[in-house]
Amino acid sequence: MKKIILTIIAIACITMAFSPKASVVGTLFPGMECEDYNGKAVNLPVDTKGKYSLLCIAFSTAAEPDLKTWINPIYNKFIGKVDASKADVFDIHVDYDVNLYFIPMFTGFNKLASNASKDKIKSKTDKELYPYLLFYDGGKAYKEELDFKKRDIPYFFVLDKTGKVIYTTSGKYDDSKLEKIVDIFEEN
Repeated sequence: MKKIILTIIAIACITMAFSPKASVVGTLFPGMECEDYNGKAVNLPVDTKGKYSLLCIAFSTAAEPDLKTWINPIYNKFIGKVDASKADVFDIHVDYDVNLYFIPMFTGFNKLASNASKDKIKSKTDKELYPYLLFYDGGKAYKEELDFKKRDIPYFFVLDKTGKVIYTTSGKYDDSKLEKIVDIFEEN
């Protein structure tokens, strides 16, 4: 019995150590000026107000492998269109009216190579994803405000219609994380 309790406590501590802290939830997402794939400014959370939002942030290239595990599930759930002629009669497709952005961050030393990195990201990214791609190229790392504990994992923030953080998760994709995000969007 003691081993089970200790195992549960260890798992909880590990999960809390690598997830954004709970104090981020309930706060307004910090102002962040990004640019879209055409170089047009997008201000978060101001430009997302009025719709729920899912922001997928990679703080370093080391986070890319885990971020890539999210791309297809997120695309299929929130962006992809169902071809009615191929859909099964029992398939149910819900259209989600949400803002969705993948945001690589270039700060500090990485900022020096940001233009080359942006071009590389664009060349490797399917053009269908361009409208969902933003770049943050700034001096502010947001480490404290968003509680980034590790540089090598992606972080995900669900914002309500006012720009307040209502849910966070991080790391590699798993079904339960996406289900929680979907539940939030469907409840609202």
